[in-house]
Amino acid sequence: MRSTSKFEGSVAPGSSDKKVDLRKRMRAILTAMPTALQQEASSQALALLGQQKRWKESKSILFYAPLPGELDVWPLLVEALAAGRTVALPRFISQKNLYAICPIADFTTDLEIGHFGVREPAAHCQPMAIYRLDFVLVPGVAFDLHGRRLGRGRGFYDQLLPFVLGKTCGVAFDEQIVEAIPVESHDVLVNSILTPTRWIEL
Repeated sequence: MRSTSKFEGSVAPGSSDKKVDLRKRMRAILTAMPTALQQEASSQALALLGQQKRWKESKSILFYAPLPGELDVWPLLVEALAAGRTVALPRFISQKNLYAICPIADFTTDLEIGHFGVREPAAHCQPMAIYRLDFVLVPGVAFDLHGRRLGRGRGFYDQLLPFVLGKTCGVAFDEQIVEAIPVESHDVLVNSILTPTRWIEL
């Protein structure tokens, strides 16, 4: 059974417009957060994640390279790689306008700056099947407590998540948790949510 599912139910009228408005509001909030506060909050979130059974049992993990305003999971990537876990990152395939999932083994040779100015696996890193992942860390602009996620609007994670057989974890600052995310038929739910102060299993 897949760990993720698409939202089932009627699509809220005007949900696209509501998503645009929510993205603007969240970006304003995150831009106003001091860098030191973001760094402290990221450290708290990673410490909390490290206590979770799901994290401890995971052998193959999809990370993300944080953008400005995203919770920084990179230190855990370094730890996981040193511990011998399979560590993967998305690599953008511009010819297909989608992401491939590629493991990395060496920071000095396996990383490059990709299409959007984000660290990603180098071209020589071979893709792996998404279903082999135990645990997927999912960034987002906002989440709600039902597992709904608001992304940046390009839909790349919505393309990946339906094929994940492992557990998925939305990663966000506390300020990014909202009462309700406007939903559309293609939206995919996450299994859990991590913030600096909360671990929520769904």
